[in-house]
Amino acid sequence: MKFTLSWLKDHLDTTASVDEIAEALTDLGLEVEEVVNPADKLKTFTLAKVVHAEQHPDADRLRVCKVMTNEGEKQIVCGAPNAREGITVVLAKPGDYVPGIDVTLSVGNIRGVESHGMMASERELELSDEHNGIIELPSGDVGQRFTDWLAENDPAKVDPMIEIAITPNRQDALGVHGIARDLAARGLGTLKPLAKSAIEGQFPCPISVTIDEDAQTDGCEIFAGRLIKDVKNGPSPQWLQDRLRAIGLRPISALVDITNFFTFDRNRPLHVFDADKVAGNLRIHRAEAGATLTALDDKEYSFSGGQVVISDDSGVESIGGIMGGLSTGATEETTNVFLEAAVWDRIQIAHTGRALKINSDARYRNERGIDPAYNMQALDDATQMILDLCGGTPSNVVTAGRVPDTARAYKLDPARVISLVGMEIPESEQRQTLTRLGFRMEGNMAHVPSWRPDVMGEADLVEEVARVASLTKLQGKPLPKLPGVPKPILSPLQKREQQARRTAASLGYNECVTYTFIDQQAATLFGGGDDATMLANPISADMSHMRPQLLPGLLRAAARNQARGYADLALFEVGHAFQGGEPEQQSLMITGLLVGRTGPKDVHGASRAVDVFDAKADAEAVLAAIGAPAKMQIMRGGEGWWHPGRHGRFCLGPKKVLGTFGELHPKVLAEMDIKGPAVAFVIYPAEIPLPKKKGATRPALVLNDLQPVERDFAFVVDADVEALTAVNAAAGADKALITDVRVFDEFIGGSLGEGKKSLALTVRLQPTDKTLKEKDIEAVASKIVDKVTKATGGTLRG
Repeated sequence: MKFTLSWLKDHLDTTASVDEIAEALTDLGLEVEEVVNPADKLKTFTLAKVVHAEQHPDADRLRVCKVMTNEGEKQIVCGAPNAREGITVVLAKPGDYVPGIDVTLSVGNIRGVESHGMMASERELELSDEHNGIIELPSGDVGQRFTDWLAENDPAKVDPMIEIAITPNRQDALGVHGIARDLAARGLGTLKPLAKSAIEGQFPCPISVTIDEDAQTDGCEIFAGRLIKDVKNGPSPQWLQDRLRAIGLRPISALVDITNFFTFDRNRPLHVFDADKVAGNLRIHRAEAGATLTALDDKEYSFSGGQVVISDDSGVESIGGIMGGLSTGATEETTNVFLEAAVWDRIQIAHTGRALKINSDARYRNERGIDPAYNMQALDDATQMILDLCGGTPSNVVTAGRVPDTARAYKLDPARVISLVGMEIPESEQRQTLTRLGFRMEGNMAHVPSWRPDVMGEADLVEEVARVASLTKLQGKPLPKLPGVPKPILSPLQKREQQARRTAASLGYNECVTYTFIDQQAATLFGGGDDATMLANPISADMSHMRPQLLPGLLRAAARNQARGYADLALFEVGHAFQGGEPEQQSLMITGLLVGRTGPKDVHGASRAVDVFDAKADAEAVLAAIGAPAKMQIMRGGEGWWHPGRHGRFCLGPKKVLGTFGELHPKVLAEMDIKGPAVAFVIYPAEIPLPKKKGATRPALVLNDLQPVERDFAFVVDADVEALTAVNAAAGADKALITDVRVFDEFIGGSLGEGKKSLALTVRLQPTDKTLKEKDIEAVASKIVDKVTKATGGTLRG
């Protein structure tokens, strides 16, 4: 949103400087993006007078001038045809920067004659494209600053332009009057009331308007217009052209410039039809698929069906609330004009603008919201301006629809405002602030003005009071110290998440933060990719689904690193994965990935590739750090992206899975473009049981003073029996005594026969209350043999 200082002062009686206004606007939430002050590049130039001019002795087109300046008489060589004795000029001295020619002046020597400066033209000072001669001023004193002379005689040329950024909830600030209202509420001046015109129609309007039923509810709220006949359209007055040019708009004609003026002055988009080109009456309706319109920007737009348009008896003539049609647009030959003011549905405007890829000032305002209560008054005010600048005779107003009711009120709780804002703002100041912003106070009820659709509750009243009072006045205060030991801030799950990050980093892993969205192909590889996790409006095709696991993001990161020469990687991520679109269908995961080799080659030229036991050891370290039980079962049955024979699950029983580790399936690695061995682990922190004791004290240290006993067993089993089955069976023989079971040997072939193998286990027994006797050891050994033979179908090797 752009405006000039003089334009602002039409609505605000203020003596504040540009810097004070810019600072206040940013503090009010209307961030100033740019301030362009034309006077800055002209501040060094002064007025001078030519007291004598004669022909250059060595050039036909040059004149040597004696110029009276505030530093005395100077000699200047000038080539302008109008350089002559007696004229008042704009002087640039040596050392001054001339913007139009991008030169810093110095004392020159032109054809043997010294020149101490130059007399500038309008183009050299970037005031216009005029360069046929130097500037001749009708008045002014020698030594007077040129900017001061312009401020008195041609203020538009030194009028500062301010550009502010508008957030979507501040549509009222899309007009200069709305900006002035905010500044007045801050105390930077007094808001000037708008002049209200009351136009009496002189004849019935020959053009009627209707709104089709399918466009009434969410298309067009109200459409009003009137015919103004016998107008004289031509260039708009200079003051209006200067204002439009200052904010980057091109003056077109008086009628069009008036609608642009209201767009920026009152946040009120309007449109004018050449009434002689309108066939019959106007109808607001939804466009049929395939209909086309050549708009005012000379582009042809094709409608897909459903967009709200304005048509006459011959077809579509305007895109409602966005842009008019070229065929009925006002030109300099227009003598009869139909002026339209309407309130459109904001969502419909946004959908139509996006579908047609049109960005116009009208769309920008209509899709954010305009003041519906001002619609009829805007029609009269614009009519009055047309009559003043173009003449003509107005008709009666024709309308379709009705002005929407925006009346609502919310309670102002002064004590609650002070509590939330953290500043002592007197109740009288709070009420005065809201009144200055246009709210109507009835007791403690604040009635919201029609131009503030963003105010939808009591919290918004607090925000209005706070921003006008200025949050920069907030003073930091320490929180009161609570007695005793403060309660923990982090939840148990958050603590586990924190500890997992530290542990993984200490193991040498690098943390990654990958996108929550992944492509459907990768999601399908890891059990997702269905409609439940598909995004309705994805950023791109590569981010179409919510991730079902963290592994796809880590594998993509590993592939990118491998492509750049980094083959050995240790990556981890802590984050949520999604099994559906509901809040309860997401789970926290800790995932680690090892790719390549465990380290560089040693002095013997050897290095080892990562294997499943690296992933298992790291997963156990993380599990131990976040409080998992020391005794866990290792089971099969992992998901399809794990290698079927080289993975395991940490379990507390068959249904309680704490995590999974192992090699990734070769097909998955090929799909994800990963080269070399890759192992990983996934841990589910929420599945780990919370400790029964919630106190901060540690349990007593348990030291065993009795010597442990180890026994070795060798079993002959079928070759396809997993060692894990034998280990789990042996561990379950006596859970109180058996603390560890390890495989220390595997033998295949020899006298065992075809399809058989020998598994050798070491079982560690740790007594707690008495030293084990031989009969106790033999009893446990017997249980171990029974359990293993039953679980594996094998026999004890003799």
